Amino acid sequence: MAKRQKVLVLYLADSALDSGVVAWSQYDGTGITDHMAGDADEPPYRTGLAALRDGWRLIQASQLQPHAPGTEFTTSYLKYEFFFEQLVDVDG
Repeated sequence: MAKRQKVLVLYLADSALDSGVVAWSQYDGTGITDHMAGDADEPPYRTGLAALRDGWRLIQASQLQPHAPGTEFTTSYLKYEFFFEQLVDVDG
C-alpha cells in the first residue's frame, strides 16, 4: 500500500476553528475521486472543528494580523484560511 495525500482548504468566518465555513477547496492526490475544487454547493464540513473530528489533520492556519486602518471592510481576500490533510492508503 502506498500513501497519498488529500488536502482540504477551509476559509472560516473568523480565526476560531469552530466558526462557520465561508469558502473551501479540496484536492485529492489519491485519484480515487474525480471532482474539481469548489464544485459542490455545500461545504464538506460546517466548521474547521468538524473536519478535525472527522480525522483531518490541521497543517496550517493563517497568521492573525490586524487590518491596516481604513481597510477593515476590504473584501479582496479571505483572511482565515486553514489547510487540512489526510493520508490515504491506495494500491501501489
